[in-house]
Amino acid sequence: MIRLLVLVLIAATVSGCETTDDALTNDAMPTAITGPTASAIAGDMASRLAEQVGPAATTTLKLDTDNSDYAKALEAALKGWGYVVITDGKGSKDQKPIELAWSVDTIDGQVLARLRTPAIALGRAYLPTTAGATPASPLSIMQRN
Repeated sequence: MIRLLVLVLIAATVSGCETTDDALTNDAMPTAITGPTASAIAGDMASRLAEQVGPAATTTLKLDTDNSDYAKALEAALKGWGYVVITDGKGSKDQKPIELAWSVDTIDGQVLARLRTPAIALGRAYLPTTAGATPASPLSIMQRN
């Protein structure tokens, strides 16, 4: 009986462990959102990121993109805010870009959009509409040390 209790306590302790990984990655299978919905969500998330990461004139972002509508819309929105966006992984030697990872997921008819840098993570749920998307939750901001 005591061995069972010890095993349960060890399992409970280990299940709460989390490893830290400084590498930021995009989801392997991003959810397909298209057209006006992708543009509306990317525009809102880019504006919220701009409030957190610093002035566009001095900030370069490194963004891994794919051929999805959301990736293209996010890159365009960030450039619209004046950020230099590196998508090919190559920048000048004097640039120290901020690595930016993104993901979108759908659940229960809503879209959860997330942007992550090594220092901050933003998340928000959206309701897709025919004209774009509207926020369905407050903006979640997590600052990392």
